[in-house]
Amino acid sequence: MDYRKEYEFWLNDPYFDEDTKAELKAIAGDEKEIEDRFYRELEFGTGGLRGVLGAGTNRMNIYVVRKATQGLSNYIKKAGTQDKGVAISFDSRRMSPEFADEAALNFAANGIKAYVFDSLHPTPMLSYAVRELNCTAGVMITASHNPPEYNGYKVYWEDGAQITAPRDKEIISEVLAVTDYAQVLSMEKEEAMAKGLYEVISSELDDKYMEELKKQIIHPELIHEAADKLKIVYTPFNGTGNLPVRRILKELGFKNVYVVHEQENPDPDFTTLEYPNPEDPKAFTLALKLAKEKDADIVLATDPDADRLGIYAKDKESGEYIPFTGNMSGMVIAEYILRERRSLGIMPENPALVTTIVTTNLAPVVAKNYDVACIETLTGFKYIGEQIKWFKERNTFNYVFGLEESYGCLAGTHSRDKDAVVAVMCLCEVAAYCACKGITLWDEMKRIYEEYGYFREGIHTVTLKGIDGARQIKAIMDKNRTTPAKEIGGLKVLALRDYKTGERTDLLTGEKSRLELPESNVLYFELENDSWCCVRPSGTEPKIKFYMGVKGTSLEDSEGKLESLKADVIEKLSKE
Repeated sequence: MDYRKEYEFWLNDPYFDEDTKAELKAIAGDEKEIEDRFYRELEFGTGGLRGVLGAGTNRMNIYVVRKATQGLSNYIKKAGTQDKGVAISFDSRRMSPEFADEAALNFAANGIKAYVFDSLHPTPMLSYAVRELNCTAGVMITASHNPPEYNGYKVYWEDGAQITAPRDKEIISEVLAVTDYAQVLSMEKEEAMAKGLYEVISSELDDKYMEELKKQIIHPELIHEAADKLKIVYTPFNGTGNLPVRRILKELGFKNVYVVHEQENPDPDFTTLEYPNPEDPKAFTLALKLAKEKDADIVLATDPDADRLGIYAKDKESGEYIPFTGNMSGMVIAEYILRERRSLGIMPENPALVTTIVTTNLAPVVAKNYDVACIETLTGFKYIGEQIKWFKERNTFNYVFGLEESYGCLAGTHSRDKDAVVAVMCLCEVAAYCACKGITLWDEMKRIYEEYGYFREGIHTVTLKGIDGARQIKAIMDKNRTTPAKEIGGLKVLALRDYKTGERTDLLTGEKSRLELPESNVLYFELENDSWCCVRPSGTEPKIKFYMGVKGTSLEDSEGKLESLKADVIEKLSKE
């Protein structure tokens, strides 16, 4: 792409509005900035779009959203499902409502009815709406937990899950085929509504969603017993979780729920947050301050689109609050659900726990203990959602719970994406169970470690932006693929799984075997002593991620092993 030519086109063509042109004129003397904005089109990846807000082909703006939506509209029309309509939701970020309407009016101009939430709603509620309204697809305007300068556009299909192969690549082809802005359709909102092509989603859908969540409660009597004494601090990180999370906790009977005032209402600048991500300890500063004031038992945070949950739990002995990783919080819920369903005789036939290849190895151990199948997928909750669909279509398993390391899990099948609202509800039930037994959530986590093994996991992320960054990421993957390390963190590499070639190589014998999961640019190192590490470029950000896991004999032992492994992963695997 000739970035200079494209810059001049945006600067002079009457199609683009004056605010856009003014923004571009302001960077006229900055050649590097012009190149970064126009050297490529913002990539419509396997989950949709995500990028920095601003004018340019490599930015998130109304023109990029329109083109992407036209491609999706073309795909829907070729599939012959345009009569079913599309559901649209959005979060609290800058331009989210505007992008939602731009998408809706493109669908409408293409004869596809748009069902649009009247206010910000979480990602899992969009997933639920797609199926509840019998839509052919869904669009969620969100950049999830990214910094405030980002926004994004996620695509869901009729099963309520994010698009997966081969549909993802087919839609991408249609988006790429829209090369001329003259191909992009739109219409006035009043006309779309008059023609029945733009409909605001009724609040009845919110009520139905809440009822679906309540079906996952196992012991309502324990919640009733603990409701007066359990203290919960919650922050929605200025996003979509505020209303649904507070509503579900109130309707279940939890009395002492304290919300972080500064992070309660929508704020696209995330003024009190450097990074609205529940994986970031700094994001909990205000929540932990409030927790100490209220002597809270648990501290909960949902990311801006409310599909991820982060938690801290109080340690009675020290009085300190202990951070839980996504693996820890997910497994506390999973173990409780499997144990209680099995003991009450309400476990479905052929039950399955679904995880990803970078999720804790504690999952299959717990699943085996309760005679539950543990199904592994590629990284990304869309693959867990896909399994729910396949279980039903193939009549194989019954989905019970799914989790991934990146703070996402799902109880039930009302959504086909991770759901922080149901995760909050389930976690609070586990906390109520603990309170009734006179223990803390942290005590329960330690019990699980003692019973099943001290599994601990970590992650290291390297951000590499722009053209040079993309080259570096490729070089790192190529190096690890062609000359894999034979020892990492003092642990022998037993085998290398290359999901791009679909091949597993036993590094001790040289024997090769086929992998069952789909092609993906992922390398997985099987290490001795139940340890592992994995390398993959992010699918949504200019990052390369390094995951790792160990098993120790105690908390201290597992932490020491993890630190050693992480240091060597950084030294050996993260450089060109």
